[in-house]
Amino acid sequence: MDISQIINELGEDREEYFHAVAPPIIQTSNFIFRRVADLTKAFEDEMGGYLYSRGLNPTVDILRKKLAELDGAEDCLVFNNGAAAIFAAVLANIKSGDHIVSVAKPYTWVQRMFDVILPRFNVTVTYIDGTTIENWRNATKANTTFFYLESPNSWDFALQPVQKVAAFAQSKGITTLLDNSYCTPLYQKPIDMGIDMAMQTATKYIGGHSDTLGGVLCGSHAMIKKIFDSEYLNIGSGIQPFNAWLLIRGLRTLPARIDRIKKTTREVVQYMKQHPKVASLLFPFDETFPQYELARQQMKGACGLFTFTLKSSKREDIVRFCESLQHIMMAVSWGGHESLVIPRCAGIKPEDFNPVNKEHCYIRMYVGLEDADYLIKDLGQALEKI
Repeated sequence: MDISQIINELGEDREEYFHAVAPPIIQTSNFIFRRVADLTKAFEDEMGGYLYSRGLNPTVDILRKKLAELDGAEDCLVFNNGAAAIFAAVLANIKSGDHIVSVAKPYTWVQRMFDVILPRFNVTVTYIDGTTIENWRNATKANTTFFYLESPNSWDFALQPVQKVAAFAQSKGITTLLDNSYCTPLYQKPIDMGIDMAMQTATKYIGGHSDTLGGVLCGSHAMIKKIFDSEYLNIGSGIQPFNAWLLIRGLRTLPARIDRIKKTTREVVQYMKQHPKVASLLFPFDETFPQYELARQQMKGACGLFTFTLKSSKREDIVRFCESLQHIMMAVSWGGHESLVIPRCAGIKPEDFNPVNKEHCYIRMYVGLEDADYLIKDLGQALEKI
């Protein structure tokens, strides 16, 4: 299906809501029934219709259909945030005594789940450098049931050879989940590469305006139904109708926004690469990126996120640079209209900062919708302060 049709038409039965161009927000907690038999049927299969908005809701369903089609998946669930989507996907597919293999240094709340919550239920995790298939094979045990991937991740943009990992997992009956927040389904299709579940944080590019949260989980209908019937309903972490409506609105402009962001990012990256006070830069679609060829094979594009280091590795210079920016704001996340930076040292106690450790010196930048010249001018004046 054409992307324009998905974004503008799929799931939008406008004749059911007065032929309005924009769908309504069905802001209701529950739904009425005229026949006891229909209510009984809803109790038996809550995913088969509308019973209670903790489960399905018409506004949310419009979003679900669009996101599933974008990912090339059979079905989709939308959560309040990305962490909730990952938590439900993992919890639904493990049991006591299982072993998980995960990429090293995953998203903060994924690692918290792996290190703090799951050990209480006798589930163990091995972290690996996921850039080679050999590392996945070597870490797999007889009780390994789940692989967690982030490709690319959100700091050094390390990639996994997704098709190879997926094929190996399938041969062993191992369930796979890939965080696709960096690429969105427009730039990478994990389901097409054999991954069981594709997840993305809709807070970022899908929403696009830094005004709502959301987490997307796509996969087979059987997998999604399994999660819906247990973790989704029990945890109660489904997205609310108004937030779903905001994400539908964000989807309308997604291709235009990321096309602009991609173009601007290339200009900003080229400027930063040649600046005498910048030591290194990491961006998946830059020819100097260590996994550039793999990025070109797996991804259709890369847009607003890159990481760089300064030639000065002093913490005070990193702080001075970030605090000298006048228009580029300092904040977590990415994908909105505004450009952002975040220094890695913000999450490290000053006494633990090690200037020799390159990761401690990372500064991550997200390029938003501003003009390239506007951002370059701001970066230039801040670099002159160090």
